[in-house]
Amino acid sequence: MNSDYIKNLEASQMKEKVDEFSVGDTVKVHNRIKEGNKERIQIFEGTVIKRQGGSNRETFTVRKISGGCGVEKTWPVHSPFVEKIEVVRHGKVRRSKIYYLRSRIGKAAKVKELVR
Repeated sequence: MNSDYIKNLEASQMKEKVDEFSVGDTVKVHNRIKEGNKERIQIFEGTVIKRQGGSNRETFTVRKISGGCGVEKTWPVHSPFVEKIEVVRHGKVRRSKIYYLRSRIGKAAKVKELVR
C-alpha cells in the first residue's frame, strides 16, 4: 500500500518530456533563478560528466572551466528549475562516468565529437 502511494507521488513529480542527452555531451542548461520577486534564466554550458539515479530522483552533473578553475553543478533531471537542456554537440565516450576530465587541463580535457 505504501509503495503504491510513493510510486504515484513520484510519477506526478516527473516531467512529461525530458531532453535527450548522455554522458560526454556538451550541453547548455537553462536554469531558472529567483532573486527576490524577479525570475530570470541563467545558462550553464559544459560537459556532462555523469548521470545517476532513476525515475524522479535522476540527476546529472555538468562541468565547465570558468576563469581557469573547474566548476561542476548537479541538477535533478525532473527539476522545475531546469527550463530545458540544449545539446550543443554529442561526445564520443566509452564509459558512464568521465571523472578523468577533472585532472585534465586545456585541450586534453576535451571530448571527441561523435559523428552521426
